[in-house]
Amino acid sequence: MNTFGQKFKVSIFGESHGHGIGAVIDGVPAGIPLSEQDFYEDISRRKSGAKGTTPRIEDDRPEILSGVFGGKTTGAPLTVVFRNNNTRSSDYEIFKEMPRPGHADFAAGVKWHNFNDPRGGGHFSGRLTLPVVAAGVVAKKVADDLCINARLVEVGGVAGGEEQWKEVLDKAVAEGDSLGGIVECSIEGVPVGVGEPFFDSVESVLSHAVFSIPGVRGIEFGDGFHAARMKGSEHNDPFVSDTGQCLKNGAGGINGGLANGNPIVFRVAFKPTSSIRRPQSTYDFTTGGMAVLEIPGRHDVCFALRTPVIVESVAAIALCDLILR
Repeated sequence: MNTFGQKFKVSIFGESHGHGIGAVIDGVPAGIPLSEQDFYEDISRRKSGAKGTTPRIEDDRPEILSGVFGGKTTGAPLTVVFRNNNTRSSDYEIFKEMPRPGHADFAAGVKWHNFNDPRGGGHFSGRLTLPVVAAGVVAKKVADDLCINARLVEVGGVAGGEEQWKEVLDKAVAEGDSLGGIVECSIEGVPVGVGEPFFDSVESVLSHAVFSIPGVRGIEFGDGFHAARMKGSEHNDPFVSDTGQCLKNGAGGINGGLANGNPIVFRVAFKPTSSIRRPQSTYDFTTGGMAVLEIPGRHDVCFALRTPVIVESVAAIALCDLILR
């Protein structure tokens, strides 16, 4: 379905090349100051145009349709929409016959008997992360005691920053290929005890939200997969204060599915962009055989570059929902 949350509910709608996209957010407390200007900072962090990102540039101007009156939230469902203006739908006609490797074209066509909108990836497009970022802005205002920071720590297997990544990005562009990346997120200010054991553990709810971001391939908390190669004496994390502070925070701020008062730390792995300029061999449903596909259109070389704010947003939505329960 297209809705996440129990107390703080976020529903997204729209398609990449439709008239517009947006979010309906239910459970927003009344009286929170909110204007369209509040969205621009996070929206700008997601925008394309930098090296390695798609040349498709949209206005991304938020329109609040409901849930705000006199500059304050009303307590009613809050609706934010964004119009789509810069589209080139003809680039996607070929994908009915030759679904793109790594994309949802084939599976979505089968699920909805080809009634789905395939243009620009339709409802599966990364463009739908824009209303998710908008919902994250609202969640950050509701849970304003939280401090959430996400940053890109690896691109194409290279750790570091922009200077280190320039070479691998330039090479991928020259080869018509793409790159993946890793984002690390830290959340401070989560009250001790937030979360539920088992199915609604902090890790479960955060992972559910994070995996809604297109292109996510994995998530780990604290020591993560490295913990499987450690001994108990190495992984166990002594408490060093009466506030619950741990020596090294190897559990990533969570014990037994509950926040333990330490920063919640997790890392998210993003796959390389599936739409690449490099020719690929794939099945042609028209001829009934293999064929070479050359993908037209405008696509990110490394969409992970634009994802830190998206990771922050889904983390804010997930924690806001848990805190309000």
